[in-house]
Amino acid sequence: MKKQHLHIVEKVEAGSIAEELEIEAGDVLLEINGNKIEDIFDYQYHVQDEYIEVLIRKQSGEEWLLEIDKDYDEDLGISFENGLMDDYRSCHNKCIFCFIDQMPKGMRETLYFKDDDSRLSFLQGNYVTLTNMSDGDIERIIKYNLSPINVSFQTTNPELRCKMLNNRFAGEALKKAWRLAQAGITMNGQIVLCKGVNDGEELERSIRDLSQYLPNLESVSVVPVGLSKFREGLYPLEPFTKEDAKKVLGIIHKWQEKLYPQFGMHFVHASDEWYILAEEALPQEERYDGYLQLENGVGMIRLLVDEFADALAAAKQDKKRITAMGERSVSIATGRLAYRFIKEMADALMAEFRNVHIMIYPIRNDFFGEMITVSGLLTGQDLRAQLTGQDLGERLLLPQNILKSTDPVFLDDVTVEALEKALQVPIDIVKSSGKDFVDAILYHHI
Repeated sequence: MKKQHLHIVEKVEAGSIAEELEIEAGDVLLEINGNKIEDIFDYQYHVQDEYIEVLIRKQSGEEWLLEIDKDYDEDLGISFENGLMDDYRSCHNKCIFCFIDQMPKGMRETLYFKDDDSRLSFLQGNYVTLTNMSDGDIERIIKYNLSPINVSFQTTNPELRCKMLNNRFAGEALKKAWRLAQAGITMNGQIVLCKGVNDGEELERSIRDLSQYLPNLESVSVVPVGLSKFREGLYPLEPFTKEDAKKVLGIIHKWQEKLYPQFGMHFVHASDEWYILAEEALPQEERYDGYLQLENGVGMIRLLVDEFADALAAAKQDKKRITAMGERSVSIATGRLAYRFIKEMADALMAEFRNVHIMIYPIRNDFFGEMITVSGLLTGQDLRAQLTGQDLGERLLLPQNILKSTDPVFLDDVTVEALEKALQVPIDIVKSSGKDFVDAILYHHI
């Protein structure tokens, strides 16, 4: 067994079955019920039973065969050094819209890794193209009933999919999605829309074809391609205009109205960017079918605005105590996409609480280019350059997604601490909910 495939225990939870059996960090999992464990899917499948036999190799080299009686689905309380318990599968496509190909050189190595791993789709919600999956991989998903799986379709036109992914097998991979749907595997889909490529009639075709996967394909998001300024030598793509956005929304709304009466689901959803670009009102909450695609920016602003309204109503009941705290001032930096909504929320807070002063700064993305407007792709250097000399109040609030990880580091490796020193202001990282927005401004240090 290769060293990278050793399933080394990293942590044992206190009070767990594993701790009771004296399994320790550094021990190696060899087998469960006589079965070799390939990855996390095998582990989760074989560990479910009420009686299992687990073969462990201790750090001394001694092997222990542990007989375990437990509740069905009860976990052993083990985490492994490699979360997948296997190598990560990288993407071998050369998609015409890939954002990683549009990044400058010199950034940290992990930002250039293209994953296309169905296990990450199941565990973390990543989207996969299915192009590097074998028939055996599909059978394992079906056998283990792994749901949901998130699939990047882009188009259901096989020839066009081969062109968009620059992979001659990309059209054939669509059959794998159909097999998953026929087997009852829950899926969510994504279409990255490229102007003049897979929009218009091709988008109509894709929605029509994918609607045949209902109800196992629960949703399909349509998101505009992100275009950075680093596209030299790449496929020529153009940004969408206001009129383009209106046409895209027209197609999506038409299919929502057609499918909802039959399935009770709107199925196909436009990301927030389309409504903002088209200058149309965001849909109400019930149109998002339970916010199945928040990570793709579908309904994220609607949810934020609605949560804010509820939090503001609750804060009004506490107005006397908040007002008694005296004057306070904070600043907020955000991407240009959400600026209007963040400002409206800040204005509503200040109108209700006269002792609160909020400055909102929309940050232009000079690093990747002005067409990138989401806060999640802002860099420390752009924040520093555009906030230096501004009135930042007592604290600067930044959205959590600006860090893209659990570490206090921006995409360009500038740390939060370094930005605090440069701007001479404390920085608070705020979670993405409307309640957290209100709490960070009104209840700080209460």
